[in-house]
Amino acid sequence: MTLDAVLSRIDTDLPEALDRLLHLLRIPSISTDPAYKADCAKAADWLVEDLKSLGFEASSRPTPGHPMVVAHGGEGDKHLLFYGHYDVQPVDPLSLWDRDPFDPEIQDTPKGKVIRARGASDDKGQLMTFLEACRAWKAVYGTLPGKLTIFFEGEEESGSPSLIPFMQANAAELKADIALICDTGLFSDTAPAIVTMLRGLLGEELTIHAANKDLHSGSFGGAAQNPIRVLSRILGNMHDAQGHITIPQFYDGVTELPDDIRQQWQGLAFDHASFLASVGLSVPAGEQDRTPLEMLWSRPTAEINGIWGGYTGDGFKTVLPAQAHAKISFRLVGDQDPEAIRKNFRAWVEAQLPADCSVEWKSHGAGPASVMPIDDPAFEIARAGLSEEWGRKAAYVGCGGSIPIAGYFKTYLGMDALLMGFGRDDDQIHSPNEKYDLECYHKGIRSWARILAKLA
Repeated sequence: MTLDAVLSRIDTDLPEALDRLLHLLRIPSISTDPAYKADCAKAADWLVEDLKSLGFEASSRPTPGHPMVVAHGGEGDKHLLFYGHYDVQPVDPLSLWDRDPFDPEIQDTPKGKVIRARGASDDKGQLMTFLEACRAWKAVYGTLPGKLTIFFEGEEESGSPSLIPFMQANAAELKADIALICDTGLFSDTAPAIVTMLRGLLGEELTIHAANKDLHSGSFGGAAQNPIRVLSRILGNMHDAQGHITIPQFYDGVTELPDDIRQQWQGLAFDHASFLASVGLSVPAGEQDRTPLEMLWSRPTAEINGIWGGYTGDGFKTVLPAQAHAKISFRLVGDQDPEAIRKNFRAWVEAQLPADCSVEWKSHGAGPASVMPIDDPAFEIARAGLSEEWGRKAAYVGCGGSIPIAGYFKTYLGMDALLMGFGRDDDQIHSPNEKYDLECYHKGIRSWARILAKLA
């Protein structure tokens, strides 16, 4: 028997694999809403039973929140851990969905058939690609494709409050040679990719206080401090004319791209004009001495996510507000220290406050960036498998967002992670009418079969 037999089995059994995914998608496992607690447990139990049917020893493990699913099976010299999450985002606003988000349907679109449902792409469709590859392998060979640990989380979409304690308490059981994560996407519709850089994230909220109450602008305007004007001036100084961030020591720990990765990115022929045009923009606004891909994947950012104060209702009110508020997020790269940046940002703001003004701070979490060392042979092995399936050389890419689990695997289990996924940019994850292309589901299963054949 050869890999061709496994691939043929995947092709033949695709309707059954699709039915299994649709069944999982019908379970409304919304982790952030307590009303769906039983449904999250139901999704975990469904996965446990499916894993047992494949020959895994599987169980649903309780946490203070939603269950973790852990399973072990197979034999081999290389121990692989596969991670995914079975929880999904809320569906609000429901009025913007074309159908019930938990009544999945296969739909014909101008770009081909899609699976339409909440969680189709993020992350139920993605995690099932791995299980279906294992199922086909078991059907052909009678065994699982190597020594495998499966680790499914039920709180990824609600901040993963139970994840770190669970990993710490079960580190010996979960530790493997390398982690495999399927929660990312293709670079373009047909170009596979392995994510090797993930930006970290830091959130800050500040309130600038001035007078002890809102004031009439005719009586006090000009004489009293306006905290909105103070806040606007400070935040306006956060970038210079070239887009560089002016906070002291902000760039400490920012590393330059390796030459081989830079060359790969240049070869991707990223069209920033169409990328921006898709959201009604045209000119890159970040650091002007960097390419758009560098801005998105390997450079840090400081963004104002919200700013408010004074009267914002209908009509007009000549108020001079007592407070002004803002929320700021920082995307971090390389070895940037989130807590050092938090400290420096606060000191920078406080040094610019005029008399009669004070600032109140609220933290919104912090996580460092993750950079995967691609000298592990597993990276090139996986890259070869992806390239064979998609007929294009897979690229090592960055990710502008944050996937904390990759860093947690390194911090708490001492292992690197391979991040591969088959989502597309138009999957509308976290939005109404989420979908997952049937082609991506099918080729994702085939991709994992090829990768497992090479890795295990």
